[in-house]
Amino acid sequence: MFIHRIVLIHLCFYLFLATHLDAFGEIKPGCPEKCGNVTIPYPFGISNEGKGGGCSIPGVGYGYDVNCDSSYDPPKPFIGTGNFEILSISETEIRVSNTNHSIAKVCYNIRGDVVRNDSIINTSVQRTSFTFSDRKNRFFLIGCNSVAANKGFDQENRDYSSKCISLCESRGKVAEGSCSGSGCCQSTIPKGIKSFETRVSGSDNPNITNFLSFSPCSYAFVGEYEKFNFSASDLLAVPEDKAIPIVVDWAIGNKTCEESQRDLTTYACHGNSHCNNSDNSPGYRCTCFDGYKGNPYFSPGCIDINECEDEKNNPCEGKCINTNGSFNCICPAGTQGDGKKDGRGCIRRVPIIQVTLGIGLGLLFLIITSSWVYLVIRKRKLIEMERKLIEMKERFFQQNGGLILQQQLSSNEDGAENSKIFTAEELKLATNNYDDSLIVGRGGYGIVYKGSLSDNRIVAIKKSKIVDQNQIEQFINELVILTQVNHRNVVKLLGCCLETEVPMLVYEYISNGTLFERIHPSRGEPSISWASRLRIAVETAGALAYLHSAASVPIIHRDIKSTNILLDENYIAKVADFGASRLIPLDQTELSTQVLGTLGYLDPEYFDTSQLTEKSDVYSFGVVLVELLTAEMPISKARSSKQVSLAPYFISSMQENKLFQLLDARVRNEGTPKQVIAVAEFAKRCLSLKGEDRPTMRQVTTELERLREAENEAWSLPPNTEHKSSLQFEPTDLYSVPVTGSATGESGQYSLYTTDSGQYTSNTDNTVQMSMPR
Repeated sequence: MFIHRIVLIHLCFYLFLATHLDAFGEIKPGCPEKCGNVTIPYPFGISNEGKGGGCSIPGVGYGYDVNCDSSYDPPKPFIGTGNFEILSISETEIRVSNTNHSIAKVCYNIRGDVVRNDSIINTSVQRTSFTFSDRKNRFFLIGCNSVAANKGFDQENRDYSSKCISLCESRGKVAEGSCSGSGCCQSTIPKGIKSFETRVSGSDNPNITNFLSFSPCSYAFVGEYEKFNFSASDLLAVPEDKAIPIVVDWAIGNKTCEESQRDLTTYACHGNSHCNNSDNSPGYRCTCFDGYKGNPYFSPGCIDINECEDEKNNPCEGKCINTNGSFNCICPAGTQGDGKKDGRGCIRRVPIIQVTLGIGLGLLFLIITSSWVYLVIRKRKLIEMERKLIEMKERFFQQNGGLILQQQLSSNEDGAENSKIFTAEELKLATNNYDDSLIVGRGGYGIVYKGSLSDNRIVAIKKSKIVDQNQIEQFINELVILTQVNHRNVVKLLGCCLETEVPMLVYEYISNGTLFERIHPSRGEPSISWASRLRIAVETAGALAYLHSAASVPIIHRDIKSTNILLDENYIAKVADFGASRLIPLDQTELSTQVLGTLGYLDPEYFDTSQLTEKSDVYSFGVVLVELLTAEMPISKARSSKQVSLAPYFISSMQENKLFQLLDARVRNEGTPKQVIAVAEFAKRCLSLKGEDRPTMRQVTTELERLREAENEAWSLPPNTEHKSSLQFEPTDLYSVPVTGSATGESGQYSLYTTDSGQYTSNTDNTVQMSMPR
């Protein structure tokens, strides 16, 4: 069946092609059809010796009149009164004979004397609307040690030139069938050429007589390259013996379709045809619409093809109905399809109801069966996933010390009331599956998310880094202690979650950002007042004093910095981030531990000895106090190499009596010199290199409270106005809680201290994590 349809398609194609050829072969009624053996189709026509006879298309140019010369037997047609003999005319091309008048040649006798010299030939269709085909013709030179040049001109008399050189070593070395320079060379011609001048010259080589025996002549010509196949015998004969034609592209006139349609008296395309601009020559051509035949160049134009006329050869398997330019096929009763022999044909119709019912029931059964199998498999997978999830949660809970924590909380009623062990599902729901848009802080110990619990409490959820399994019991003990910390200036720990791979902590949510953001505003906000700075210093010192001496087990924070001091909606200070904190047993005053801290705040004595004491927090607080005084970054590359670290820079400034040059403008304007200098001197004591020379946090708190009261007296403020004065320029709806992180926001490494153990450099997040010899 497939082969049958392929044959029919090919048959239809050949019928279509033959129809178009036959249509173009039509002549104008009453005019001669042939001249000799050559058919002359309209718009061409045989004239009376080139004088015209009304058989060719009028008014569009010269060249359509064909002169039929009866002096030949049989007669020969020529283009107009010219000497181009027409061999054939197709829909787009005219083939003309390449006779002696279009071949340039020069011949020699055996002594090398020129015996024939037609070395310059001019060939032209300049007076016609035609051009020489650049697709079918090439310029050839045949001969030994010869040179030929071809110069052509287009319709606007623009010229081009090309040259060919043919060399020979001997007849035996001439390549048969190759025209690439040995005995024969060739070159292309450009589009639109209407005339050309061909020149040929033999070689002035004194050894020319060596070649005359097999190449007495050299000749050059333009001809159809597909009709010429070079051989060594061509060196003995001129190409007219081979009858190589020249191809000429023809069209109607020298105007485009659009230009010609403006003058319908000379427009050549008649009914049911369309106009096509010629690609290879000036002018246009006319073609019939699909489904029509005839010659579009004379009235009435193309007529409809009756595809149904021949019942045996019509294109339909069923009934054929002719339409203008096309046809329709109707299948017999009981069959369906397009009815075309080259299409789907006519197929016997299957009862639709039975087929539809059968297919529907089959599909329904298939859907039900596959759905049942899918649900069974999915249910088994869900059960298995739930079992594995429960096992994983239990493993993480035990791994993170959940059993120990439950025992500790159950033995401590206050801790059980104030803290809670959250489930993984609760925190996942609270953070919208840990959505990145809810991240409010990143640091060396974890990521902090803003979350909303089921009771609508807003909390901060810290997702910690992996905890060392060897420190689980110590982590749980520290967690239990923090649940008992109850101080207004310490961020309250609400609970934790131990069902995940890393433990997560849940804190109260502090809404007004960090102290770092208020000291170093980046969005054009005003910095906080001197009164607020001193109050925040007092509140922070009090919280640290509580941790060091009032908690049931002393706690050293170990990472005090302005980014770990949060501010609530009333700008009350809250000490946060106990990720690096350590518990100090009651019978000890120092603890050997791995060095942890943040660049710029780290106690140099702790760094050098690895001995952690509460005086390490005093040093870090001293740096915060200097930040409040100067609004300078703890570490900054913008300062000189000796001033990169703020603490030694501050101490050297005081020693050189340059303190007021370093102070923040608002501190200078709002604080009295006596008060500011007193705070600065106390900060200097906190920054002593030896811990024993530093005050305790309780002493710091007492001294700062005294200085603050002295400030109130110096300003003579009315009662209960200090808070309002210090907050009147401060925003109340900001939040960004980077619970841990860089103090400067700058990356890179900076040298901080040189000790007996070596030189200390920071990590890229400005934190220190370095084991030191004890």
